Amino acid sequence: MVKTALVVGASGIVGSATANLLLEQGWQVYGLARRPTQQEGIIPVSANLQDAVETAKALADVRPEAVFISTWARQESEAENIRVNSAMVRNLLDGLSLGKSTRHVALVTGLKHYLGPFEAYGKGTLPQTPFREEQGRLDVENFYYAQEDEVFAASKRDGFSWSVHRPHTVIGQAVGNAMNMGTTLAVYATICRETGRPFRFPGSAAQWNGLTDMTDANLLAKHLLWAAQTPEAKNEDFNVVNGDIFRWSWMWGRIAEWFGIEAAPFDGTVTPLAEQMEHDAEIWNKISTRENLAEPDLNRLASPWHTDADLGRPIEVVTDMGKSRRLGFKEYQPTDDAFFALFETLRKNRLIP
Repeated sequence: MVKTALVVGASGIVGSATANLLLEQGWQVYGLARRPTQQEGIIPVSANLQDAVETAKALADVRPEAVFISTWARQESEAENIRVNSAMVRNLLDGLSLGKSTRHVALVTGLKHYLGPFEAYGKGTLPQTPFREEQGRLDVENFYYAQEDEVFAASKRDGFSWSVHRPHTVIGQAVGNAMNMGTTLAVYATICRETGRPFRFPGSAAQWNGLTDMTDANLLAKHLLWAAQTPEAKNEDFNVVNGDIFRWSWMWGRIAEWFGIEAAPFDGTVTPLAEQMEHDAEIWNKISTRENLAEPDLNRLASPWHTDADLGRPIEVVTDMGKSRRLGFKEYQPTDDAFFALFETLRKNRLIP
C-alpha cells in the first residue's frame, strides 16, 4: 500500500527536500502552501493556514499518514510570531483531525529553541554548548514553544505520535525563502566578483574563530523520515546537524575559492550584509539580465538579515547529535560539500552565473 504524506511548506528549503525524498521512497505526497508552485510529482494543496475555515476545507479530502511541518510566517514582534504561527499549526491539525488518518506529525523548528527569539537572540542566560535536548526551554516567550504546544495538544487529542526537529542554519535551495544563508552568500560572492568589492566576513569574531555546525536540507529530510518510521524516535525532540564542525575562518576561504575570488582578511569588525548589500538590487538586476538568470529580484534570493543574525552571534554555537546517534540515525554530510552542492544547483537552475 502506498504511504501518503502531507508536507507543509513544500516549496521551501526544508519542505522541497523532504517532498523529493518522500517521492523517491515511493510515497504519495501532498504539498501545502498558500500559493503552491508547480513541483513534479507533488499534489498541490492551496490554503492560508491563518484561516481555520479555509484550511479545513482545503484538507477535507487529504488523508495523510505522516505530516511534516516546515513553514512559518515572520511577524514584527515575538508576540505576533506566537499568535500567528501557533494558530497556523492549530488550524492545520484541527483540519486534519476530521479525517482521522494522521499517525505521525513532525515539526521543524531550530536552535532559537536554545538561543531565544529574534527579539532576545543570543542574549541573557543561555544553555551551555554544545546544545543538548535535555536542556529544555528558556524562560522566555518563543513561537517555537507555542508551535510545539499545539502539536502536543493535538497529539493528545487525536492519538498520533510526534517528533520535533531542531536544525542549525539550513543549507538548501528555495526562492523567496526568509532564511537562506547558502543562497545569500552565493549572491554576495557573485556581486563581489562582479564589482571587485572585498568578500568580507560580515559577522563577529566569536563566529569567525569559534566552532560551529550547520544542517544540510537533504540530511534534515532523511532525519524527518527516519523519525516518522522509527518507533524509538516517536514523541521525542532532536537536534539535527551535519555531523562535522568547522570555523568560519576556514569555511570563508573555501567559499571564496569556489567563486574564484579572494577572501578579505578579517579584522574583527562586524560589517553586516544588510548594510553591504543595501544598494545591490540594481547590480543584481544587471547581472541577471546579462547572464539570462531566472530570478532578477535580489530580495527573492538573498536574506541578509537572517545571515547577519547567525554570523553576528557573540557566542560559539555547536550542537550535540548524541540522542539521534544512540537511536540509530547515522547520516553525515560535510558542510563544505553541502555548500558546493548548493552552488552547483543554483548555477544549474540559472539562479547564479
